[in-house]
Order: sequence, then structure tokens, then C-alpha cells
Amino acid sequence: MVENKKQLATFGMGCFWHSEEAFRRAGPDSSEPRKGIISTTVGYMGGHVDHPTYEQVSSHITGHVEVVQVEYNADIITYSELLKIFWENHDPTQMNRQGPDIGDNYRSVIFYHSEEQKAEAENSKTEHQKTLSQPIVTTIEPALTFWPAEDYHQKYLAKRGLSTCPI
Repeated sequence: MVENKKQLATFGMGCFWHSEEAFRRAGPDSSEPRKGIISTTVGYMGGHVDHPTYEQVSSHITGHVEVVQVEYNADIITYSELLKIFWENHDPTQMNRQGPDIGDNYRSVIFYHSEEQKAEAENSKTEHQKTLSQPIVTTIEPALTFWPAEDYHQKYLAKRGLSTCPI
């Protein structure tokens, strides 16, 4: 029996409710889970405060980003495929914002968990830039401590029967 290749990937791409659904579901109109995704957890990364709360992160005093942490089976879905989902589900040319959400907690960032992820993220950024007329502002940074968000944020849209934010 081959052991599953469980790995982590962490992305900041605006509001974490939308980000989580982009990775959890096979598509915006699908109730089917995305193959290879073991779990998704929304939370905070990249700041300087231990155990930050949503209120603290939203007040822009902690330096954290709203992120989705994806546990995936690399035998079924590749990191490259996760990067494709990342690039296609937000605007990486917007600095510290996505749509109506404004602030450093909404910045576009890929947090890598290995040197292989770092290299793959850098290559994908270079390739994706070729498809855009504006410069990509997404940063690629080492993964730091992940702080899970409060329970009411987990699977927020799914709990409400939504696949996208009603904005």
C-alpha cells in the first residue's frame, strides 16, 4: 500500500471565506469536493502577535494576512494545480485589497512550506505575469506560524449554503 503524500499549502488571496471555497469545491456551481483536498482551514499568518483574533487582524495592528491552509494529497492533486487555483481566483495585481476588501490583511501572498514549493511558486508567478498587463504584487514568503481563525469563520460560506460571497 502506498502512503498518501499529505502536504500543506498556504495562500492569502483576499477574504478567506472565498479563498477556502475556491480550494474546497470543484467549481463555483459544484457541491462536489475538489479531488485531492484533504482539508481546508482559514486563519492568519505572517504577523507578529500570537493567537491573533479576527478583530485584531482586521484592525491592521498585527501584520497578519487572512489565509487558507490547504492539506492535500500530492498523489492526487499537485502543488502546481493548487497554484493555478490561486492565480485564477483573485486579482494578484491589486495591492492590499480584493474587490471591496481593503487592507494589508487581504494582500496576495503565497506562503511556502519547502524550497520546492518556493521554486514552483516563483516559476508560476513568472508564467502568470505573462498573461497580465499589470504587474503582479503577490509576495512569496516562508510559512510562519499558522493561527486558525475562530470557529465561526471555518467553512463560513458552506455553512450558509453559498459558494461565493454575496458581494
